[in-house]
Amino acid sequence: MAGPLSGIRIVEFAGLGPGPFACMMLADHGAEVIRIDRPGGTRGGPESDPKTDILLRSRRTIEVDLKSATGQDVLRDLVASADGLVEGFRPGVMERLGLGPEDMLTLNPKLVYGRMTGWGQTGPYAPMAGHDINYIALSGALHAFGRKGDKPTPPANMVGDFGGGAMMLAFGMVSALLDVQRGGKGTVIDAAMTDGSALLMSMIYAFHGQGWWQDDRGVNMLDTGAHFYDVYKTADEKFVSIGAIEPQFYIQLLHLCGLSNDPVMQIQNDQSQWDAMRDKLARLIETKTRAEWDEIMIGHDACYAPVLSLAEAPSHPHNTARDTFVTAGNVLQPAPAPRYSTHKTTPPRMPDGQTDTRTILAELGYDTDRIATILNAGGIA
Repeated sequence: MAGPLSGIRIVEFAGLGPGPFACMMLADHGAEVIRIDRPGGTRGGPESDPKTDILLRSRRTIEVDLKSATGQDVLRDLVASADGLVEGFRPGVMERLGLGPEDMLTLNPKLVYGRMTGWGQTGPYAPMAGHDINYIALSGALHAFGRKGDKPTPPANMVGDFGGGAMMLAFGMVSALLDVQRGGKGTVIDAAMTDGSALLMSMIYAFHGQGWWQDDRGVNMLDTGAHFYDVYKTADEKFVSIGAIEPQFYIQLLHLCGLSNDPVMQIQNDQSQWDAMRDKLARLIETKTRAEWDEIMIGHDACYAPVLSLAEAPSHPHNTARDTFVTAGNVLQPAPAPRYSTHKTTPPRMPDGQTDTRTILAELGYDTDRIATILNAGGIA
């Protein structure tokens, strides 16, 4: 059974990180995504092998010189046949190429034109270079990550590139595509990682505005300030996570740890005692291995889970039971998510290193002679 986005065609201009991830998600859920690569360009990240780059899965590719007349003719035919377009260049680049929103929406008035940037299309920072760490710094998100007394700790590039960028763009694309199917017009989506990462902080901004969240890191309930919401080292130098926020779960945690009658641990939300309670809990947890704590905790409502490495997570029994990870093209990778009761997501298909140029041109209605002429003219690899 086809995915819920079956029948949707997206033209993706090759980029790095968030743009490819957004298009991977669209492809995972049934969209046909055609990726435009530069002739001879590196697909994926620096030194990346496209055959093992998970972000490039489940789409076809064509190599096009965006500056050539032949290449632009082919691109316009592709865009005319598409429902959506995704690009991640700096503001103004697509316009200078003659491929900006005004031109493309004139060509295809129903087109959903997705733009992925860090700072957005407008604003004083818009022309500047940047990366995830900079975008989440400006939104206030980075300030919140880290332990008390330490400098902010970047959470890899999950919050800017992928959470605040790619997933917001994918959501915007699907929303706009739905609007077009209901009779709406084509539109331009300005997906900025500064905006998206700020939105991800909505609950924290709400807590801060209500006086429940201190404007400092490592001192609040959800940022390792609380002893009942933290990571602890075990006897075998591994780690476990505790998240026993609700009173009934905290009681269960104390019971399983043998601390039910310890007077130090009783008043869960006494912030003046959080450090002392954390020290006691840390000393206790370090007396057993992670496997021993698994044996004690799993199956009970103590809000506990072992902290698994990238090598361990795919083979954990819960993940194997749910097929959270799959293997495609000999590459172990996260499976598409979320799941549907009435549709199937697209099984991942890894690139084989070849382009799909001739097939795509034929689907656009080009006959054999015209394809040969285009390929001989250059601009299309």
